[in-house]
Amino acid sequence: MRFGNIYYLCLLFGVLWGAIATILGTLLALFVSGITFQPQVAAGAFAGLLAAGLLTAFKPAARTPVMVAVAGLVFVVALTVASGAQPMGQPLSVYSMGQLIFVVLIAASVVLALNTNAKDLGPGRERRYNVEVLCLRFVKGFGLVVFTIAVALPFFVMVMMSLKNQQLLLSNPLDFSLNFSQGAQALFRSYIELFTEYHFGSYLMNSALVSVATVLITLFFAVPGAYAVARLKFPGQNFLSRSILLIYMVPMIVLVIPLYAIFSQLGMRNTLWGLMLVYPATTIPVALYMLQGYFRGIPAELEEAGLMDGLTRLNVIAKITLPLALPALASVALYVFMIAWNEFLFAFMFLDNVDLYTLSRGIAELNSSEVPRQHLMAGAVIATVPVLALFLWFERFLVAGLTAGSVKG
Repeated sequence: MRFGNIYYLCLLFGVLWGAIATILGTLLALFVSGITFQPQVAAGAFAGLLAAGLLTAFKPAARTPVMVAVAGLVFVVALTVASGAQPMGQPLSVYSMGQLIFVVLIAASVVLALNTNAKDLGPGRERRYNVEVLCLRFVKGFGLVVFTIAVALPFFVMVMMSLKNQQLLLSNPLDFSLNFSQGAQALFRSYIELFTEYHFGSYLMNSALVSVATVLITLFFAVPGAYAVARLKFPGQNFLSRSILLIYMVPMIVLVIPLYAIFSQLGMRNTLWGLMLVYPATTIPVALYMLQGYFRGIPAELEEAGLMDGLTRLNVIAKITLPLALPALASVALYVFMIAWNEFLFAFMFLDNVDLYTLSRGIAELNSSEVPRQHLMAGAVIATVPVLALFLWFERFLVAGLTAGSVKG
């Protein structure tokens, strides 16, 4: 059964992509230059309509790179003409080269989005399945754009603000342009002062020490516990397996006061050792839950073969189970490290000595009227970059571990 003409649907998506790209490109130009640009939404939608009409009027085989470039040129001309030679709400004489660059970027993003959406689909009547594929591609692309903005925009603003000085931030908070002529020392002044005047070097060391210790302690107890729940038979096994995460039903704020009193009496309140005891108590349950699912996914026949060859249960775990569970161990270690690195409540309540502050506790001290705002942003960047780098490095292990652990054996 045939279903409609896909060409008109592509025109609609051209209007939507044109409006979306014009808004985002203009806002990005505003952030970069500090000039009060205004999105020309109607002109962008019209330009997107023309570009879509030209690009999708041909069959997929005829959409060569030259045709894509021509469609982009049509978008640039249409946006400029429809906006009255003000594609970003300002005359072309204002920030001329910058406007040209951003208009070209807008056109390229629109044309590439349209070409990707209509890939392998012709301008004629298509089956219902192909129409649904086109709609799903648009929804997927739009969702990717929204997700990227939600993740990247705060980080972009945070980095740009950390590289500004107090005078520029107060004069124009939306101006995120950088003056590279001032030199590296002036540009990174906030970061330099954090390490020379605000003890951020010791904060980093304390957070790294506590986080690594939390990972080691968590794995030391979670690995044998998860293996016992997944492989051994004992009374209450099913109840234990299903109730591991019940501890998360108790808000952490409820535990702070009694732990504060106990640690004060034991002399462990203002020490990093106290955090090394508290943090594993909150991470071991989730580590048990994740690891037991992965251990169940490992074929039991492999371990039985090892036992028949004369290996003890501990040797089987060390030589067979753990090597096969490396993706899960890596994902759990990364997850636990992120929890310990970002934890704030217990660090805020237990630590009074500045030399013992963790990174999250030290950043909280920057949130005052006496500290320049760019220092707070620089501290947030310092706290974010190590975890981001670790996550990107171990991302493949994280995905593999979580996926395998979700399958019930």
